[in-house]
Amino acid sequence: MILVVGATGALGGMIARDLLVRGEAVRVLVRPGSEYGPLLELGAQPVMGDLKDPASLARACAGVGTVISTANSAGRGGADTPDTVDRHGNRALIDAATQAGLKHFVFVSALGAAEDSPVDFFRAKAETERHLAESGLTWTVLQPNIFMEVWIGMLVGMPLQQGSAVTLVGRGDPRPTKVSKRDVAAFAVGALTNPAARNATVVIGGPQAVTWTDVVKVAESVLGRTIEIRYVPPGEPLPGLPAVVSELAAQFETYETAFDTSATAATHGVRLTTIEEFLHQMLKPLDA
Repeated sequence: MILVVGATGALGGMIARDLLVRGEAVRVLVRPGSEYGPLLELGAQPVMGDLKDPASLARACAGVGTVISTANSAGRGGADTPDTVDRHGNRALIDAATQAGLKHFVFVSALGAAEDSPVDFFRAKAETERHLAESGLTWTVLQPNIFMEVWIGMLVGMPLQQGSAVTLVGRGDPRPTKVSKRDVAAFAVGALTNPAARNATVVIGGPQAVTWTDVVKVAESVLGRTIEIRYVPPGEPLPGLPAVVSELAAQFETYETAFDTSATAATHGVRLTTIEEFLHQMLKPLDA
């Protein structure tokens, strides 16, 4: 039995569906009111609980062999914060998995996780990574670079849908190897059987290191028209987006995350999605 925590989110849902389609027994941790009907139709076993409720995590881990956690506080708000979810919540889940005698714990962290990061989200991720490595469990930490779906969706897709200019931080020069959630899901599922993922941190990026300005140029090619770009200084609010997005976008300006991930993808049997492929898919409704 594989427990997927975060299965009602986009990435966790992809992982749960992939496991169910290939015939695995899957349990999903769900909260009251969350939408998990499609996973039940595929055969998932639901268990009610919450990362903020340690007792529910013990119940969720009973009889389970492996845990995959994608749960995080990004985009939630309210009582779900980096402290309650990314730090204490995932730590409680690791403790419950240890006490239940699980075989393997796969934790989806984030590239940039560091205990001295100025961003609490990244500090919490790093602290959870350390707690997992010290737990005695067989572990896998996945550190994906920024998600195409999230960041290209917010910075490029949303303004285009609204008919407004695309706003980029700085001069749009950083070249993060943006990665698709679909590819990260493939790494997570593959980690269950790939020896290279055992007691290892796997850094994941996409196949291309391109600037944000170049991403907009690819979008122009896909749409066949010019897109207006507006540049703002790091730290200035991005129109229509939460303050945390502006904070993280400013943080991205302080370091470069361009690296070659082809060897890692080959080792894990994952074909990486290109920027062009992703933009064709994302912008298809706008081109109709």
